Parts: sequence; structure tokens; C-alpha cells
Amino acid sequence: MRNLYLDLIQDVLINEIYKDPPLKRTPLTRLFKALGMRAKHVTGTEFDPSRRTKGLDWPSVAHTMIGQGRMSNLRQICSDVIERGVPGDFIETGVWRGGACIYMRAILKAYGDTGRTVWVADSFEGLPPPNAEAYALDKGDKHYTLPALAISREQVEANFRLYGLMDDQVKFLKGWFSQTLPTAPIDKLAVLRLDGDMYESTMDGLKALYHKVSPGGYVVVDDYHAVAACKAAVHDYLNAEAKGETVEIQEIDGTGVYWQRRV
Repeated sequence: MRNLYLDLIQDVLINEIYKDPPLKRTPLTRLFKALGMRAKHVTGTEFDPSRRTKGLDWPSVAHTMIGQGRMSNLRQICSDVIERGVPGDFIETGVWRGGACIYMRAILKAYGDTGRTVWVADSFEGLPPPNAEAYALDKGDKHYTLPALAISREQVEANFRLYGLMDDQVKFLKGWFSQTLPTAPIDKLAVLRLDGDMYESTMDGLKALYHKVSPGGYVVVDDYHAVAACKAAVHDYLNAEAKGETVEIQEIDGTGVYWQRRV
């Protein structure tokens, strides 16, 4: 029954049930390519099962855009830390409509795990304008101009309620990561999922939270291959702050990556 429940939740969150079309085409696909970023999301006019499965479109209705591969990875690592008793909460930094966080809460419910919190961290106003003086690799980034990325906290909470999963095991951190993550009341993490797109947002998440990931816990970077600045932030942080730590980065689906902390 656990697998049946989680299979269904995953398909509904991705919306491979009702097959909603992607958001309307945007010229930013060309702009991202001009800036050296891979066009993470390809838009069109009709549901494309291949692109939806791979997390390569921006759904008009679905509660997540990360596709089956990254959702299955999330299920695998969350289940693993629960089964092995790795201490710590779950967090996603950059949640869009909340689908990945909803799935993390569903996994806890499926396992009857009442001792962990799912932290939902986002500005709920979209992405910040690039601070090119401090983070040169974010220069020219246009994510902040996309209204489709500005999903309110109220809407995300409503999405949790649609699945019957909005309860006291779900906590929200509203604001820019540089302001909320360093002081977040989180003791330990078993799963850290970074989905901030930009260099600054990725670095903010790593600086504030990486050291809280328990040995045996996992780090996921959703945009590693989608945005060059995000990948650079990961390696800049690891080279500066994780010297001596064995980090074996694993591929997920050609866009996201993950690794297990071994310290």
C-alpha cells in the first residue's frame, strides 16, 4: 500500500494523470541559451509526455516541474534515510508550487514518521535580481523577470491541503535565503534539496545548511546541469568548505545531481 500511495502521489504531482499543457512559449528560452545557460524548461502548446517525464517543461497546472527522474530520486533518498534512521529534517530551498515538499511530506506519512519536519524555504515572490557585484556569474540572469516563478505562500499551503498534508510537520521559511536560512531553527538535516537556480541562491543554501546535513544524509542540486552558475557555486563551495570530504556526485536525469555525505 505504501508504494501504491507514493506512486499515485508522484504521478498526480507531476500531473501525468490529466496531462496539462505547458505554459505558453517564452522568448527567454533563447535568452538563456545566449547567456550560456541550458534552457531548463522548454515550453510549447501541448502536453509532451517525454518532456514532462524528464522535467523539461513548465507545467500550467502540475505542482512540480522536476519530472519523474528527480521525483523518484527524492523518494529513494528520503526512504533511505528513514529506513536507516539517519537523523534530521527535510528541506527544499526554492519550492515553486510546492510539489517536491508535498512529496517529502507524503513520504513521511507513508512511513508513519512523525519525528521529522519538512521545511519549505522560498521568497514566495520569485527570484531576486542578480547581485552581479558580489556574484559575477549571476550577471544578466533574468529569472527574476518571470512571473510564473512567483508563487505565493498561500498558494503553496493550499496545494499541501489538496493532498491532506498541511500539518504541524510542515514549516515555512519565507524570505530571501540570505536572510532566512542562516537563522532557521533547524538542528539537523537528512535531506537538503537545493533548487534556487542562481549562483547566489545556491551558495546561500550551501553556506547556511550544508554543515547541518547528517553523515549518511543527502544533498540534491536540481539545477546543476541547467544553469552553469549553479554548478559553479556547488564546486566553489565544496572546494572552499568541504576539503577532505569525499564527495561523489551522482547523476539523476541529466539536469539534477545528488550525493551522500560521508564524513
